[in-house]
Amino acid sequence: MKILAVCGSGLGSSFMLSMNIQEVLQELGVDGITVEHSDLSSATPDMADFFVMGKDIAEGALGLTERTVILDSIIDRQELIDKLRKKLSELGKL
Repeated sequence: MKILAVCGSGLGSSFMLSMNIQEVLQELGVDGITVEHSDLSSATPDMADFFVMGKDIAEGALGLTERTVILDSIIDRQELIDKLRKKLSELGKL
């Protein structure tokens, strides 16, 4: 399984988000998931099983929305934990 952290430019914030996702996965005891990062314009549906992004760019995520975890704040760690836990439970990974 692969998760893609997405931001507007694909540099700093998506990299930070991907690192936070990796830490949360470790805390949750989830193995076997690859986490990468990308800019929104390069992200395509075949790049990952699901996508994590801030609500500020979610409207531009055409074709990705049904498999997207949308964060109100990409720096809110508790929100990331809660939403990843929910998504992974839905997918049978927890």
